Amino acid sequence: MKKSTVTEIRERFDNEVERFSNLESGQVATMDASVSLELLTSAVKAIQPDAKTILDLGCGAGNYTLKMLSKVPDLDCTLVDLSQNMLNKALERVSEVTTGKMETIQGDIRDIALPNNHFDIILAGAVLHHLRDDSDWESVFQKLYNSLTPGGCFLISDLLIQDNEELNQIVWKMYATYLQQLGGEEYQQKVFDYIEKEDTPRSMTFQLDLMKKVGFSSVEILHKNACFGAFGGIK
Repeated sequence: MKKSTVTEIRERFDNEVERFSNLESGQVATMDASVSLELLTSAVKAIQPDAKTILDLGCGAGNYTLKMLSKVPDLDCTLVDLSQNMLNKALERVSEVTTGKMETIQGDIRDIALPNNHFDIILAGAVLHHLRDDSDWESVFQKLYNSLTPGGCFLISDLLIQDNEELNQIVWKMYATYLQQLGGEEYQQKVFDYIEKEDTPRSMTFQLDLMKKVGFSSVEILHKNACFGAFGGIK
């Protein structure tokens, strides 16, 4: 199947701002979304309690930055998303709870320029699965590593596959059951069809190994449930 283009992905998210403004409804198809968000932001506070700057990659309506600001207040926030509608909503919501500087960047992470040694925190919630080939993944991870300050952390919550196909079938069968319990077989098939068209997830192992390759001094796994996980690296 031909995958969705960047334009198609942007247009879809342009029309889903309100849904993604609510973590409970916006991420209902994501197993343990609230658990992962709590773990990631708590981990960041433990690693970078005096952080000053955050980059929220694929920020959507701003849920991750809002949660982070509840733990480490008044950060300077850089919000990146394909969708200008999402950015507008995130800026509106985040501006209300921080006295820090605000910047929004509308674009594809593969194309946009980021400053080196600038961000104490980078969060990527349900966004990197849109990357396609190995060169995309490596160039983006290298760019994000370069943009972190020493000791800074890059935390990911995302859809995953397993490298072993037999194990992959087991975890995706578990996810299918979860979706069926939420909305029946038709809903499950709708979600799977959407993933097939739009997403190209990689395994947690692939991403942790890539973090080490581009220079991260340590990597950590915070949570995994079937084909969803929360993990990251420290520069």
